[in-house]
Amino acid sequence: MSYQTITSDITDDKAVIRLNRPDKYNALNGLMRAELADAVRKAATDARVIVLTGNGPAFCSGQDLSDSGSLDNPDLERVLRDEYQPLVRAIVEAPVPVIAAVNGAAAGAGANIALSCDVVIATESAYFLQAFSKIALMPDAGGTYWLPRSVGSPKAMGAALFAEKISARDADAWGMIWEAVPDEEFEARWTARADYLAKGPTLAFGQIKETIRQSWSNGLDAQLDIEGRSQNVCGQSRDFKEGVLAFIEKRPARFEGR
Repeated sequence: MSYQTITSDITDDKAVIRLNRPDKYNALNGLMRAELADAVRKAATDARVIVLTGNGPAFCSGQDLSDSGSLDNPDLERVLRDEYQPLVRAIVEAPVPVIAAVNGAAAGAGANIALSCDVVIATESAYFLQAFSKIALMPDAGGTYWLPRSVGSPKAMGAALFAEKISARDADAWGMIWEAVPDEEFEARWTARADYLAKGPTLAFGQIKETIRQSWSNGLDAQLDIEGRSQNVCGQSRDFKEGVLAFIEKRPARFEGR
């Protein structure tokens, strides 16, 4: 499918979706939000890993303020419900791993869309910014959910209140992201990570995503029950049998995915 604000390419079971408004630092307008959600949903059925990244110097600078509509009583709840939430849910509910390859600034909703992905890999020159309070708003697009769960309440509160840039190195040290890598190694690193996931046990990856996220609202007993059910699903797969045989035969496993 042809898109106007993004590109989407699927090769070797790997979907690479690029935000493509570089002259606007990949700011999110209504069309981009709809196209991203559509592309993620389609890629989730056609690929075994999804990568979100940006064209140009920024990953995503957040909401395109020129696309916000009237400043006189804007219905931001509707925008979040109808446009942002479907995108966040498409990422979270995808049955395959989703990588955010943060190639530059990730600000506002752009930062929180990145944090909604399963793995965040950032170039060391990138940064994350909860810019909302600068315009008298609060974090949205899942920010109040992801931040305290990744860095704890004190860091999350400071990031939201002070709206200061968080370097990729600091984000890595805080546990906000998976890794920050030198700029010259960035493309090769996320590509290698995506290739690894694209060749892996896709069903097990999906169970990992779902089960870890369910743990945030479960007690131990409920989580142990979920682990048992999810592990049984994995154990019925051909990939499990292949993994065991490969281990016994001392060879690389050849996983089929779903």
